Amino acid sequence: MARRRAHKYVPLPAATLALALAATACGGGGGDTSADSLQVWIMEGTNPDATAFFDAVNDTFTGQAGIDVDVEFVPWADAQDKISTAIAGGTTPDVIELGTTFTPEFADAGALHDLSGYIDDPSRFQQEMYEMGVIDDAAYGVPWYASIRSIIYRRDIFAEHGQEEPQNWDELRRTALDLAEAEEGMIAFPVPGSAQYSVMPWIWGGGGEVAVQEDDGTWTSTVNSAEGRAGVEFFTGLALEDGLSTTGAVNWNEIDVMESLADEQAIMAISNSSNPKAIIESNPDLEDKLGVFVLPGQESGYTDSFAGGSLLSVFEGTGNEEAGWQYVDLLTSGEYFERWGQESGFFPAGVAEIEAYADSEDPLVRPFATQLLEAGRSTPAVPAWSRVEAEGVIVGMHQDILNGNATVEEATDSAAEAIERILNEGS
Repeated sequence: MARRRAHKYVPLPAATLALALAATACGGGGGDTSADSLQVWIMEGTNPDATAFFDAVNDTFTGQAGIDVDVEFVPWADAQDKISTAIAGGTTPDVIELGTTFTPEFADAGALHDLSGYIDDPSRFQQEMYEMGVIDDAAYGVPWYASIRSIIYRRDIFAEHGQEEPQNWDELRRTALDLAEAEEGMIAFPVPGSAQYSVMPWIWGGGGEVAVQEDDGTWTSTVNSAEGRAGVEFFTGLALEDGLSTTGAVNWNEIDVMESLADEQAIMAISNSSNPKAIIESNPDLEDKLGVFVLPGQESGYTDSFAGGSLLSVFEGTGNEEAGWQYVDLLTSGEYFERWGQESGFFPAGVAEIEAYADSEDPLVRPFATQLLEAGRSTPAVPAWSRVEAEGVIVGMHQDILNGNATVEEATDSAAEAIERILNEGS
């Protein structure tokens, strides 16, 4: 399920974190760093039965390594502040779950242990996610679970009105227009204003890039290119030109979109791969009424979608790095790798595991797995990207257009300028 952030986080500069690390290096960090205890921080809410899961994992790990494990569940909204405070105070855990966009910042600060020497086969992980933890050939995180956004739709309503899954953008728009006319009381296609990962696919699909690094090391954004603007204009046009969304959606995030599907308000929407399970749990009447299709390409094929999720990292300087890796390895291979995915509704972030889901007969799983394998993208794997997100650059661009405060040209120019400024100042 997508997670709501309670507040914006302003990240500590890498230099500040590095100074904090230098000041606390002699203390070792991590609280009890003896070989018979391991401290682990896991983000709260991904798996509703996380306590039972980790009881089983910890029993197995203790039996194998002879080391006790203390797992603390940390709210996502508090995570970056808590981590920064722990680094400054020398109280970091041994192992931590980090969102893919968090990892480069803390790796660049020197807070994380290089795991590349432990990983036998990096290619077994979903590569977009794996690269989010890699800086200068050092791997500071191991992909744990993955999510992706495709389109969830009301299969029963499509069937009732003789509609089929769209194969390109024009068919998507035409299908939504037809269904809006047939089902006047429903939202044909919500266009959420506060969901940046629902905007990025259209930038990529139109042929633009959120940010690319040039040969000289500088960063360029082509959000404001003709191709990038075409994608943004298509998505915002579904609301502004075609009236397929709803006025209130300008403030919606991914949870609001999911709730619109669960409440039977929306016919189809960009949504997270973990959401079908949550939607049906919220509204059992939708059992067997939902479908999923891969985001169609502008003309054909697929449109790239943001591949998110979490990595597992080991903190530097705790004295328990070896044991920390053993714990990470237990979670990212074999029984527990797959079990976490089954219980949480996310995908294990391994290629073979995702391929198995792509071959499944489950219509609510197979398209998401295909999207992840064939058309998954990540944001730039650089520390400064967290500032782009913290400043709400993509969301601000999108909402300015939806609210009529800026044209597509004006908003994309501002966004491209902000992205380039932030990334180039941080490089």
